[in-house]
Amino acid sequence: MTSTNAIGLQSSNANQLAEKLNELLANYQMFYMNARGCHWNVKGPQFFELHNQFEVIYTDLLTKVDEIAERILTLGHTPLHAYSDYAKVSTVKEVVDVSDGDACVKTMVSGFSTLLEIQRSVLSAANDADDEGTASQVSDYIREQEKTVWMLSAYLGK
Repeated sequence: MTSTNAIGLQSSNANQLAEKLNELLANYQMFYMNARGCHWNVKGPQFFELHNQFEVIYTDLLTKVDEIAERILTLGHTPLHAYSDYAKVSTVKEVVDVSDGDACVKTMVSGFSTLLEIQRSVLSAANDADDEGTASQVSDYIREQEKTVWMLSAYLGK
């Protein structure tokens, strides 16, 4: 006999997805702090443009942090909520003393690239578990962030 959670997913699948989503959450939180740091500290001739763009990025990241945490709760699990847990789990590492515009943009590209890699893994697991809710959520994130990476890369001349 198999057990299901409140939304009808196999409990073992929900456990696996919650673990992957907590990893994603940790990476979002670390990336969010990096984006805030770039927003606050960027200097140079593109200050106004980049300062505003980093605000758009960190605002979107913060929204997604909440959505991911709520999805973990929907799956019947507890989202990580301590910075020390984020630091242990996250592949995105904190950046310090970054103020050069191009370095900040490279930090954004790197962060999004990490999120995309993790999200593709989450998407695959969600599809395998017939979890349309998680798959749809993460699929939307992937589509948006692929475009953002393209635009940031174009800014860097790549």
